[in-house]
Amino acid sequence: MTGYPRDWEADVVLRDGSVAQIRPIRPGDEQTLQEFHDRQSEESIYLRFFAPLKHLSDRDAQRFANVDYRERVALIAESSGRMIGVARYDRLSGPDSPRAEVAFNIADDFQGRGVGSVLLEHLAAIGREAGVQEFVADVLPQNNKMMSVFTEAGYAVDRRFDDGVIALSFRIESTEQSRAVRAAREQRAEAVSMHSLLSPQTVAVVGVSERATGLGREVFEHLQAGGFTGRLYAVGSHAHTELPGVKVYLKVYQLPEPIDLVVIAVPAEHVLEVVAECAAHRVKALVVLSSGFAEAGPEGEQRQAELVRLARRHGMRVAGPNSFGVINTRAEIRLNASLAPEMPLAGRFGLFAQSGALGIAVLDFADRRGLGLTDFVSTGNRADVSGNDVMQWWIDDDATQAVGLYLESMGNPRKFSRIARRLAMSKPVIVVKSGVSSYGVPPGHRVRPTLTSPDAFSSMLRQAGVIRVENLHQLFDVAQLVVNQPVPSGPRVAIVGNSHALGALAADAAVSWRLEVTHGPVNLPAYTGAEQLQEAVEAAFADPDVDSVITVIMQPGIVEGIVLARALAEVAARHEKPCITTFLGINGMSQELSAQADDGTRRFVPSYQLPEDGVRALAAATRYAEWRATDRGTPVTPDSVDRPRAEALVDRVLEGSPDGRPLRPEEVRELLSAYGIEVWPQTPVGSADEAVAAADAIGYPVVVKSVSPLVRTQPVTALRADLRRPDAVREAFTALDERLAPLHANRLVVQRMATPGIPCIVATGEDPLFGPVVRFSLAGAPTEVMGDIAYRIPPLTEVDVRELISSAKAAPILRGRGGGPAVDQQALEDVVARASVLAEQLPEVASLELNPVNTHPGGLDVLGASVVVAPPESRTDSGRRSLPIA
Repeated sequence: MTGYPRDWEADVVLRDGSVAQIRPIRPGDEQTLQEFHDRQSEESIYLRFFAPLKHLSDRDAQRFANVDYRERVALIAESSGRMIGVARYDRLSGPDSPRAEVAFNIADDFQGRGVGSVLLEHLAAIGREAGVQEFVADVLPQNNKMMSVFTEAGYAVDRRFDDGVIALSFRIESTEQSRAVRAAREQRAEAVSMHSLLSPQTVAVVGVSERATGLGREVFEHLQAGGFTGRLYAVGSHAHTELPGVKVYLKVYQLPEPIDLVVIAVPAEHVLEVVAECAAHRVKALVVLSSGFAEAGPEGEQRQAELVRLARRHGMRVAGPNSFGVINTRAEIRLNASLAPEMPLAGRFGLFAQSGALGIAVLDFADRRGLGLTDFVSTGNRADVSGNDVMQWWIDDDATQAVGLYLESMGNPRKFSRIARRLAMSKPVIVVKSGVSSYGVPPGHRVRPTLTSPDAFSSMLRQAGVIRVENLHQLFDVAQLVVNQPVPSGPRVAIVGNSHALGALAADAAVSWRLEVTHGPVNLPAYTGAEQLQEAVEAAFADPDVDSVITVIMQPGIVEGIVLARALAEVAARHEKPCITTFLGINGMSQELSAQADDGTRRFVPSYQLPEDGVRALAAATRYAEWRATDRGTPVTPDSVDRPRAEALVDRVLEGSPDGRPLRPEEVRELLSAYGIEVWPQTPVGSADEAVAAADAIGYPVVVKSVSPLVRTQPVTALRADLRRPDAVREAFTALDERLAPLHANRLVVQRMATPGIPCIVATGEDPLFGPVVRFSLAGAPTEVMGDIAYRIPPLTEVDVRELISSAKAAPILRGRGGGPAVDQQALEDVVARASVLAEQLPEVASLELNPVNTHPGGLDVLGASVVVAPPESRTDSGRRSLPIA
């Protein structure tokens, strides 16, 4: 359909956890509108139209269904193919008016389920993109539900009572409050949607056969053996399936009650048929163990897309396909809907792994360490449910104290970062992720290509407070510490043990991981008794200059070792400082290394095979604790930003060059000026006479320099500075032209002489996977030779901006390291903040580079800049809630 904005289509999670579809209205929806209207109660019709309109006429239906998607915009919400809501805005004075009247109508049986709120989010995001600044609405005083949709959205709503109607108006610009409201609603809805998956009251397994080794039969028996506390049903793989003592049903829709969770274990070619049965029976969630989907090729990829579309159309969430299953060890649930033959040990660690095959290894690691789990979730091809959804569940789950994620791919890093940051504020988040490029991504995983450095991903995790580790071994090293011990309050450590060699290893490891050894190493005799060990460890805990205690114990014998282990655990349980140990002969969580704490809980001292393993885990926990204790600040909002002027410039450029192009120098200055960044002009020159004329016009002193990117990596002088006379300018131009012409780098300009300073580079880029990425580095060798570039993902807080600058290895130079004066840090932070906001607000800016940014004690000067604009891809985490496209 010409002009139909397909990118406005979205699957969304409602307040009750079900899935609905939002799409633009289109010609042909007239009958849909009339049927929707006819189903509405008299009260709902009156509240919407201020009149008892019994039937929507053909004329009105045609007018409502035909919009231009700019001056008149309308969205429809659907569930199970039925219209459940409509929202629209009409600009008040033409297609470019900044004000629009907004109206909603929600199905009676869907009111109170968040349909109006999510429609407002989408409508406001569309309006902002089109230049609408303010929504207005007339609401009857008794229409409390609609007024709450507006007032609870995080906008500042003005009300005025006029002639029996409340006139509302509010600006729809995205604010910190509106973003917080949207994130909170998204979190609640997605967490609720996980409830049926992870905490079901009724479960059915489809594909149960008489064959004992059949996949469905195994999972059914795992659910039985695990002690599932809800009601369990079997659906056979063929018409005559029989199991001893179990009634086997032929079809899902024959089951005697509604089902929360269905586990599907049938051949891939039959899965869609089963999903259709589940839709007819109003099932809430699916775990698809079957393989043969996107990982198997184009036909399977098409089948997978249809699976997700069918499930979402009928409000269901899907874990899989190609999933290992899901587990909930809580005593009130006891759900083992997985291929694991035994229920894992119950505990306080939540674990997520995409790969089905890897599920076995992950659970085995946890079991061998004695580390108990709350949940285990495998999403296989993660066609629908992903780690983001499961983290939303863990945010509100008091039973889970820390979480671990083994990620083979990431489809929405921006959303991951946003959710992980919120989760990490209260619980450690440990991630194993080897990379973010499409190279090595498992078949069946939808991943956009990325054009940025892998360092950007690492920076994103640090920015979100995530503990990144290299492998499963390290994941469980960290997990057994943060689950069983308090987080450190600082980097100072004590080392106590009865082995000089082990103590030295621990001290060396601590220093290498940037921990401070402030107590010990205390070397006790090899045959230390329990009382002597307790006295030494107690002294370490009591030292006010100690934040964590490291112990290294050699067992003189089995019996003596048990005594020492219990003695150590008793002391550690009395203190709110973390304690780790290398207790030779014990690896992981041992009852011998546990004792009851003052709060009645049992606290374990984690034991590591080698001191280096434990110290590395302690260092990771320390860095996490430092992040959590630091005020993360608020998103930067620079003043003097004229976003409409910048957007108008970008629109003009793309109208004339639909495929995009580099901006001309005057366009670059205009764009950056709209964001409060002033770029010094520079005059291109092609001869010595032109150089002198330019210098005379600018005023002396001047510089003559090459702006060719080739000179960055060439060992040649490409700049002559502090030129104060015409003959000096002429000589400089001639010398540079002769030297650079053989390199085709003689693109020379004349510019006013700047205050001597330290040149930096501030740059942004629009990445297909990450969206906007901000880079900072010191110009010259740190960037071009050493690759010393720092990254952050907007939106940035003032803390993020400071950390971006300071995380460059050469950043101490800016603070005066080496004897030079410190630069104006505040001015530099301001420019970085403005560039980050520009990148966040203008996805059409494919790349921006401020180079050089000349920093000095009195401020800074932006001496060069380049910008490329291009039609943007839709970002993976836009300003409106939506699930990934199937």
